[in-house]
Amino acid sequence: MTSFHDNGVTRGSTESGFVRCHWRSLGQHLLRPSAGGRIALITLLFGALCGCAGLATVDRSGAFVETSVPLSTQTTLGRIAQTSAPSPEVSGFRLMPLGTFSLDTRLQLARRAEATLDVQYYHVENDETGRLLLRALRDAAVRGVRVRLFLDDLYTGGNDALFLALAAHPNVEVRLFNPFCCARESGQLARYATSIGDWSRVNHRMHNKLFIADGAMAVIGGRNIGNEYYLRSMSENFVDVDAFTVGFIVPPLQALFDRYWNSAASYPLSAVATTTLSKTELLARFEEWTGPANTPSPPKLPTNDILGYGPIADDLDAGRLGLIWGDAYVFADHPDKPFEGISGGDLLETSVTYNVLEVVLKAKKEVVASSPYLVPGKGGMNVLRSLRGRNVKVTILTNSLAANDVFIVHAGYSRYREDMLKLGVDLYEMSGARLKANRRPFYFGSSLGRLHAKLVVVDRHLSFIGSMNLDPRSANLNTELGAIVDSPELARELIRIIDIDRLQGAYRVRLSPEDNGLEWLTADDDKEMVLKQEPDSSNLLRLEAWLLGPWIPDELL
Repeated sequence: MTSFHDNGVTRGSTESGFVRCHWRSLGQHLLRPSAGGRIALITLLFGALCGCAGLATVDRSGAFVETSVPLSTQTTLGRIAQTSAPSPEVSGFRLMPLGTFSLDTRLQLARRAEATLDVQYYHVENDETGRLLLRALRDAAVRGVRVRLFLDDLYTGGNDALFLALAAHPNVEVRLFNPFCCARESGQLARYATSIGDWSRVNHRMHNKLFIADGAMAVIGGRNIGNEYYLRSMSENFVDVDAFTVGFIVPPLQALFDRYWNSAASYPLSAVATTTLSKTELLARFEEWTGPANTPSPPKLPTNDILGYGPIADDLDAGRLGLIWGDAYVFADHPDKPFEGISGGDLLETSVTYNVLEVVLKAKKEVVASSPYLVPGKGGMNVLRSLRGRNVKVTILTNSLAANDVFIVHAGYSRYREDMLKLGVDLYEMSGARLKANRRPFYFGSSLGRLHAKLVVVDRHLSFIGSMNLDPRSANLNTELGAIVDSPELARELIRIIDIDRLQGAYRVRLSPEDNGLEWLTADDDKEMVLKQEPDSSNLLRLEAWLLGPWIPDELL
C-alpha cells in the first residue's frame, strides 16, 4: 500500500541531494575575474540591457503527460528483482563507493533493459563517460525500449546538437527542467546574461539523480554523469557513493520521476533547442560522436570493490541479487519548490532537507554525515545545538579549502567551523593531497580527489542516501531526491565508507589548545602531524577565503 503525498514524500505501510551550482560558478567568475571573466562580465552587463525572448508555449495536455511502466515479470530484470526480494514490503540495496562499479551498473541496466529506461540527472557531461551512457540509451531504444531522459538545463550549453541527435532516434524523448531560452550554444554566463530579466526562475535548478530500468531496478545517490564521477578523469575525481536498489522503493521512485517529467517546469528539448542539421545528419553525427574513436570504453573492472562486492553483472547473469534488505521510503522536493523558496529562508515542509532533519533530530546517540558543501546557517547550528545538548555524538566529513571546488562556499562554511567545534562536533576535512598519496588501489592515483558523497547515518540503523548537500541551496532552491533506509547492516557499510574516507584521506580539525585558532591533525605511517593553517592550500587561496568569508551571505551559497 503506497501513498504519494503532495510534499513529495513517498512512504510505505511501515512509515518507518558535482554540484558546481550556477551561482557559485557565476560568483567565481565575478569575484576572481580573469581576462575571460572580465569579458563574461561585460557580456552579463550587455545581456542585462538587451534581455531576450521568453520560452515557447508548450501544450501540456494529451500525449505530453506520460506515466511509468510498472515492473513486469515478462522482463528479465523484473523477474530477477521479484524473485530476489524476501518480501514485497522491503527494499534491497547495494552501495557503490567505487565509481568504476557504479558506472558499470548503469551500463548493465541500460544494456539489459527490455521495456523502459527513465533517466534523470543534473549534469550529463559531453565527455567519454557521458557519451558512453548516451550510446547505451540509444542502443536500448533501437531494441524497442522506451527511453526518457530528463536533464536540468544548466550544463547543456553548447551540447544541444548532441542531445537532439539522441532524441532523433525512435523511442527516445529528451526533456529539460527549467530551460534557458537563449544563448544556448554559449557558456553559463552568456545564458544568464540573456536571461537576466528571468533571474527568479533560472536561479533554481533540479539537482536530482535517478536511473530506473524496467520499473524493476534503480540507482540513486550523488553521482552525475561525467568522467570525474567514475574515476576516469586524469586531473580530478570525486569521492562519492550511490546505491543500486530494487523492491518496494522502485514504484515510488517511478512516481517521483513522472511528477518531474510531467511538471510545469518540464520542456521538450525540441521546444527549446534548434539545429541546422537534418535528422539524417544528426543520426550520423551521433554515431560518430559516440563511436569507439571518440568514446572509448572504460577499463576492465577489478574483481571486487572496497566492500567486497563484485560487478552487478555477476548477479544479473546468475539471476539472483545479493543485497542488503530493509524498510525504506523515498522523497523528492516538489518540482515547483524552486519557484517558492528563497535561499536562507525558512525550510518548506515539502523539502528533502526538512525530511532529513526530521530524522536527524530524533537521534538518540549518534549522527555521522558526509557533505561536500557544508554551510549550516542559523537553522543548522540550532540542530547541532539540540543534538549536542542531548549528548548526541556528531561526526561530519566535508571538503577542505584546497579540496573544495568552490572556494567561496568554503569561506561560508568557515564562519561556522569554530562554533561547531566548540559544540563538540567531530569535524573532518577531505584532503586532495592525502588522497593522491594514498596507496590503496581504489583511490585516485595521481589525480586530485574531492568529496562529493551526500550521506547521513543516524543511530547506526537509519541512513540517508541522495543528492542533498547540507547547505542553503539544497534546502531552499535546488530540488533534491533521496531515501531513508532502516537497516543496521547498510548503516554499518556507510559508516565504514565514511571512516575509510576520513582516516585515509582527511584531516581532523580541532580548536588549538594554545590560542583561539584551529589545528589540522593527521597521522601517516604512525607519525602525527599538526598543521596551524589550512592544509594543502596556497597563501593566495587562504587570503581570498579570509577576506571574502565575512562578506558572502549564506543566501549566495
